[in-house]
Amino acid sequence: MHLDIDLTGRRVVVVGHAREARRIVTRYRAAGADVDRFDTVASAVDELDGATLVVRVDGAAAALPQAPVQDGVLRQRCRDAGALLTREPAASDNGHVSLVGGGPGARGLLTLDAAAALRDADVVLYDRLGPTESLAELAPSAELVDVGKLPGHHRVPQAGINALLVQHALAGRHAVRLKGGDPFVFGRGSEELAACLEARVPCTVLPGISSSIAVPAAAGIPVTHRGVSHLFTVVSGHAPLTDDEHLHLAGLGGTIVVLMGVSTLPQLVAGLGRAGMHPDMPVAVVERGYSASQRTTSGTLSTIVTAAGAARCQSPAVLVIGEVVRVGLQLQGSAAHLARLTESLA
Repeated sequence: MHLDIDLTGRRVVVVGHAREARRIVTRYRAAGADVDRFDTVASAVDELDGATLVVRVDGAAAALPQAPVQDGVLRQRCRDAGALLTREPAASDNGHVSLVGGGPGARGLLTLDAAAALRDADVVLYDRLGPTESLAELAPSAELVDVGKLPGHHRVPQAGINALLVQHALAGRHAVRLKGGDPFVFGRGSEELAACLEARVPCTVLPGISSSIAVPAAAGIPVTHRGVSHLFTVVSGHAPLTDDEHLHLAGLGGTIVVLMGVSTLPQLVAGLGRAGMHPDMPVAVVERGYSASQRTTSGTLSTIVTAAGAARCQSPAVLVIGEVVRVGLQLQGSAAHLARLTESLA
């Protein structure tokens, strides 16, 4: 259940035990309502008035000997008071975890399943690279916990994140781990899944759009192009590669996409050069893909370090190495020319 209406100042009476009604109470309060919760129908009937919205949690009176009678009393009392009665399903006592890929950060690139998981969340543990700007709106009833990692600084260690997910789930909550990109592409999602499985906590993985494909696309760079590149390799730039890895990358051909590689760009370029990659190979650094401050800095294997330094390129950024960069720049040039031509004819 997701509320898109403004209930500011409206009184809501929720009938249901605290545990099974917790999400409902939280969501109505997030919509601005003044919420009172009662364990039983009998304790609520005297509180009704014509300005009240009454939410009956399914199963709230199931344990009472006279549940049908109590239900009838509630319906009649609502009619007498002119109050509106509605029903909502009870929250499950079984907690679980959803590992959600948030894509490159643009809200529109969330999957439908990811958006549904956020709406249903009791708590969201999020990274800095996901769609965080609208997170309060996407998860209106959830506790939001920032566990994002910065280069050289981990606010919450990975072991701590694993423990938090398990802890919240064992307490009966729906815990969402919102990650930038895809949970299983350099996202350590498999470690979080392993922690849940070890604790016997149900865990669902909801894939996201990987930044390795989306961010180059945002800059107009295709990672493959017929006749130019029929393969692409995704590499973590978190740490410098070995000489053997440089040799293998240079020998594969195609496109190389590097995530988290700004700080190791000089070592990468030097290593690929030693491995035989041509110094004129096009290279692009795409910063902050899909944000208002997105920027692309381009060059070649022999010039990109100087160009990126002059532009003061910073993380988050995606590096693209290969002839597809030239294709992308040509496409962007054609698009810009068409836009100018259309404007001049208008």
